[in-house]
Amino acid sequence: MRRILVSAVLVVLPLAAVAQPYTAINRLKVVPLTAAGDFEVIENYGEGPRGIWCAAASFARDRLGAGGPAELYVKSSRGRSVSGLGRTSVVFTLNRSDLLVAPSKSYSISVNQPGLSLPVGHAVQFCQDYIIPTHIF
Repeated sequence: MRRILVSAVLVVLPLAAVAQPYTAINRLKVVPLTAAGDFEVIENYGEGPRGIWCAAASFARDRLGAGGPAELYVKSSRGRSVSGLGRTSVVFTLNRSDLLVAPSKSYSISVNQPGLSLPVGHAVQFCQDYIIPTHIF
């Protein structure tokens, strides 16, 4: 019986680790949705589009291994959370083929239009807003 219990824990434990939300530098939670690379950023703390793009790019770089030139796309615009971990979220993808609309660029930073894209290297620069320089103190 003990051997069965240990085996069950060893099988389930790695699966639970994959589903754990990632916490970005701005404290927003990012939840993986599919093995193909879809994930959602849970809106919180009054963060706007810059904070949401920061969290998405941070997750894409740190957990999915995306490089700076890789494109990050809004798959589903700001709306009801898919994972249920929050009320409002934005779903992102690195896979252009997963989009239901044609990809597009914008001069303004938004999360309200599916298909909008930014390079990971550009979006991760929004995380600089949360780094406090220590050399000025």
